[in-house]
Amino acid sequence: MKSSIANIVEQAISDLPEFAAAPEIASISTSVERTRDPRHGDFTTNIAMRLAKSMGKNPREIAQTIIDKLPESELIDAVDIAGPGFINFHVSGAAFHRELALILDENQCYGRQEMRNEPKILLEFVSANPTGPLHVGHGRHASYGATLGNLLEAAGYQVDREYYVNDAGRQMDILGVSVLLRILEAAGETIHFPDAGYKGEYIKTIGASIGKVSGVSATRLFEGLPDDAPAGDKEEFIGALIDRAEELMGIDEFHKLRRESLTSILDDIKDDLAEFGVTFDKWFSEQSLTDDKLIDSALAGLKERRMLYEKDGATWFRATDFGDEKDRVVVRDNGKKTYFASDIAYHFGKRERGYDFLIDILGSDHHGYIARVQAGLEAMGYAGDSLEVDLVQFVTLYRGGEKMQMSTRSGEFVTLRQLREEVGNDAARFFYVMRSNDQHLDFDLELAKSRSNDNPVYYIQYAHARVASVFRQLAEKSLDYDQSAGIENFDRLSETHEKALMSSLSRYPEIIELAANNRAPQHLVHYLRDLANELHSYYNAHMFIVDDVALRNARLALISATRTVIAGGLTIIGVSAPDTM
Repeated sequence: MKSSIANIVEQAISDLPEFAAAPEIASISTSVERTRDPRHGDFTTNIAMRLAKSMGKNPREIAQTIIDKLPESELIDAVDIAGPGFINFHVSGAAFHRELALILDENQCYGRQEMRNEPKILLEFVSANPTGPLHVGHGRHASYGATLGNLLEAAGYQVDREYYVNDAGRQMDILGVSVLLRILEAAGETIHFPDAGYKGEYIKTIGASIGKVSGVSATRLFEGLPDDAPAGDKEEFIGALIDRAEELMGIDEFHKLRRESLTSILDDIKDDLAEFGVTFDKWFSEQSLTDDKLIDSALAGLKERRMLYEKDGATWFRATDFGDEKDRVVVRDNGKKTYFASDIAYHFGKRERGYDFLIDILGSDHHGYIARVQAGLEAMGYAGDSLEVDLVQFVTLYRGGEKMQMSTRSGEFVTLRQLREEVGNDAARFFYVMRSNDQHLDFDLELAKSRSNDNPVYYIQYAHARVASVFRQLAEKSLDYDQSAGIENFDRLSETHEKALMSSLSRYPEIIELAANNRAPQHLVHYLRDLANELHSYYNAHMFIVDDVALRNARLALISATRTVIAGGLTIIGVSAPDTM
């Protein structure tokens, strides 16, 4: 409906050649908004005030000139000028009736835009290190990323979803040696478990599944190593332990142990996410960047462009040439490539794979990551702003008003699977996106499990179920519902609750666009809560199964359209729409 009003304004201005050169006319669609007070109409535009600045004219005069050129439309009952030059549109009942009919006709497709040819978007999210099970923080990344992908597709964008598997580097070595120690421990040997190792029970489970290793004993493994924390340096100790394990087992056997450990954890992550309704088009291996020489190729490209230089035995990237706060090391003085070198190669590869726009969803501690990777893209010949990074803040769990403590390396954390088992997928998916991703999230476990109107996901699902119950009652009374007759009698919908519900339903396409473009699923959450409230208020105030057949069909058509929109919105969030509660 908003786009229809914008088109009417565009038609009027197109007949006014004196405004043709004004830059403001390129943004007419963004100037049209819903009014905050229905007494001032349904839509308003400030285009006259925008034009006044460049045209040097009185905005109210410009507004009247535009109104005089507005084409006749059954969508509009009246137009007036308010304040300094706002043009207010009072939408006709016929316009709302047409929108209702569109919902019933398009069903789950309502509100979704036609697929655009470009840009082609690659959305990367979760990408948790495969060194342990997913915890509740990863769950927020998963829910936010999956919902954002659904929103972007609903807004007409081509989206592929990718998980970057950090299966190379030091954390894999730490995982391998942690599993090795648990294998030796299970065989009866006395070990000192390193402070920097992965301590969760899942490490013991992986060790038990692998069984035995040959050529290694605890005595030989720990002999001559430096002190661990607190007396020594925990990072130095774990590094020496990894070197000794590679020496005793042989690099190939140690890497085999690493791979088996990785596979076990990654399979668990894939299962966990799939059960959570989160799937990916591609699982991209960090190790493949080395195996396929993509890092070498990217660095060679930077060198050819004179973007690299040598200093203190290391190779540096001229990141400051592209707005970063300092230059970045890509190859250390020991010859090892940095994580940043991998990041450049990975994101360059994304663009080379044909994606026009890249969205990374990362933890809030990655705020310093953005400028340097954008600099890398620019240096490789792509626009830096073709990469967007959306940061996700932390999650805090509360039970009965008491904050739950969580730790990661120690293994004392609440897993995503544990959360899902306690509150269910629907509540988890919904609660994770109730607040903006850049705000901390307090997750109330007791509220998420409650079957009350205070629980927003229950409140919305109950609205959907209430509509389904009405149609079950209709069948029990052996009465029929004629949708076509309902559409023909929409003019019978004259109650205040009915008008409010029709207005709310017509906002759905705008909410999808707003939530997608602002990367803000919470807009959809709040909209669905408001729509459910409109439905519950209508349900409590009026009977739907009335003797007047024309009115009955019209009301049933209205609540059927409401059920459709609620189900569509919940589907985007990844939440079910039950018919019974």
